[in-house]
Amino acid sequence: MALHFLLESSSDATVGDLVSLTGAEAKHAAVVRRLRVGEAVTVGDGAGVWLTGAAEEVSPSRVDVRISARAEEPAPNPRMILVQALAKGDRDELAVQAACELGVDEIVPWQASRSVSRWEGPKAVKGRERWATIVREAAKQAHRAWVPEVSPPASTAGLAARASSQRVLLLDPSATTRLSELEPDGRDIVLVVGPEGGISDDELAKLSDAGAERVLLGDTVLRTSTAGPAAIAVLSVALGRW
Repeated sequence: MALHFLLESSSDATVGDLVSLTGAEAKHAAVVRRLRVGEAVTVGDGAGVWLTGAAEEVSPSRVDVRISARAEEPAPNPRMILVQALAKGDRDELAVQAACELGVDEIVPWQASRSVSRWEGPKAVKGRERWATIVREAAKQAHRAWVPEVSPPASTAGLAARASSQRVLLLDPSATTRLSELEPDGRDIVLVVGPEGGISDDELAKLSDAGAERVLLGDTVLRTSTAGPAAIAVLSVALGRW
């Protein structure tokens, strides 16, 4: 499979045009991936544009690619959205990386009441930027035409508001309805994953009262780093993506 790279902005390039990778992406292509002149590559803008071509010039500061084919992939519909509670260590980052590789379309950080990690002030900005970097690299690794958005951190009230127009699913080990039994209804799916200690009873009540559905992933209790990706795999089958 050809190496895949991402442009910094949207592209209207077509067959015969030359597109250039610069900055960190060019350095990564030339130094880390050891791209060579004449090697086939694919280039995307992260918003559906998919370009195929071959490298004409390669240096750590600039990589030029001559385009031989262009395609545009429509945005996924319905969308899968992961609300990932902040977790200690790198467990939330592991969840974000795997979820992106598996096909999630948006990621929302959530500082749940039982979250050990706290995003406050400048740390919230840096945390979101860190997740966005992880998502970009994971999307590139997975050869995704659409790079998921990392939204600003959400409050529990903000999650409850989503239930008015989106299907909000709460992963809850005490639920009786299995995730694998749900039938898609056309709405975007918002999957809420709690922190290490789980979603609190108060949060479950507030979100359920707003219309969220409690669902069971399986008979075992997964870590917060694996629950979201596992659920996304189940939903990908239900939505016909896999």
